[in-house]
Amino acid sequence: MRKSHPIRRVVLATAATVSGVVLLLSLKPASDPAAASAAGTAPQQTAPGQQTPQGGQQGGARAAAGSGTVTGDAAQTQYGTVQVRLTVAGGKITKAEAVQAPKGGLSDQKTQLAVPKLNQEAVAAQSARIDAVSGATYTSAGYKKSLQSALDKVKASSAGTSGSSGTYGSTGSGGPSGAAQARTVTGKVSQTQYGPVQVRITVSGGKITKAEAMQAPKGGLSDQKTQLAVPKLNQEAVAAGNAGIDAVSGATYTSTGYKQSLQSALDQAGG
Repeated sequence: MRKSHPIRRVVLATAATVSGVVLLLSLKPASDPAAASAAGTAPQQTAPGQQTPQGGQQGGARAAAGSGTVTGDAAQTQYGTVQVRLTVAGGKITKAEAVQAPKGGLSDQKTQLAVPKLNQEAVAAQSARIDAVSGATYTSAGYKKSLQSALDKVKASSAGTSGSSGTYGSTGSGGPSGAAQARTVTGKVSQTQYGPVQVRITVSGGKITKAEAMQAPKGGLSDQKTQLAVPKLNQEAVAAGNAGIDAVSGATYTSTGYKQSLQSALDQAGG
């Protein structure tokens, strides 16, 4: 019996070794990727941003469309530069501000008077079709011109991101074909007390890009008034995009005739 003890020890040791191997094999699959996936652990092999290509990244891009801050082009006026910056959310103007405006002397007072009103009107109108502030005609015209530039940028950004053209005060269809075509329209002759006035406009993309007086009062004092009034009226017509422009002080008849002929040209151009 004593001689069988070593054999028993060998048998027991072998059995213990086999049991240990079996135990290790039974535990190994727990670290396998398939087992981990079955247990609910997310795999880490997919690159970030590829798990939800439509729900995550693209959805965020659509939400951002038509939102942000846009600065219009600087508009030069007789008294200084005007530049407008817009804050847009969901395709709507939520804030308007002038980052540049005429300064120095009397311009400071006019800027302080006009700019807050223009900012408020821009948000209320959601377009550049806003009234000029009395006594600040040049600042108002420059503001509207820069405002329209900012709106055009917002419109282009929205069209490029979401495929929609948006509506930001454009007088035309806003489509690619309308933006590509430019035409010149001459209004009817308007007779005034000091002579005929006739306006010709160039329209592109539903907007007035150029305005000029083909006829205006001449002779004597009329020459001076025409030289004073017509350049201002041309500038206001382009900035306003319509005939709702202010008369030039000292040239009331010429201004009235200009607006009548301008409206006639706009009617021929389709509004």
